[in-house]
Amino acid sequence: MPNAAQHWFGDSFAELLPLLQQLHTRGGTLSGEVEIAFGRGVAGVLGRRVARKLGIPVSGGENAQCNTLQVIIKHSDSQLFWDRNFNNTHEMKSVFKPHGRYPSGYWSENTGALALQLHVEIIDGSWHWVQKSVSIKGIPLPMWLLPRTVAYKTVIDGNYVFSVTVTAPLLGKLLSYSGHLNDN
Repeated sequence: MPNAAQHWFGDSFAELLPLLQQLHTRGGTLSGEVEIAFGRGVAGVLGRRVARKLGIPVSGGENAQCNTLQVIIKHSDSQLFWDRNFNNTHEMKSVFKPHGRYPSGYWSENTGALALQLHVEIIDGSWHWVQKSVSIKGIPLPMWLLPRTVAYKTVIDGNYVFSVTVTAPLLGKLLSYSGHLNDN
């Protein structure tokens, strides 16, 4: 029986890289080292505030900090669950719910009070999230004012590779985290 990701992508699910298909067929636990970096000046201050709200560690200065990350990915027929644990001390949990079908549909990601609407593009077998809207506690916020999130996941040399970057108008990068994860 197809899960939420398989159903949402339909026949296009086969366009994803084989390891991404496996992960989104059976779920799994991924772990490895990640780098967390913040912008400079005001952007860094705002980036740390966003990170704290999301459950991302904020220690260190402007330079990238090495951290460990474990991600448990689970599926149901109607949702996708990502439980992230940084350094065994900071948790970030997201619930993804599909709307419509690929390529015109989108996913809603709920992380605490924050909700994102995310379109998906498959580029060279990789899964790219494209932010469409943001709301906090159900209140839509104007996109021109808000930070933008650019994120993707792919596979390189048998490792799951991901990147998440949050930028703000006029300020540039607020924060980013990225790394290579292995299937446990």
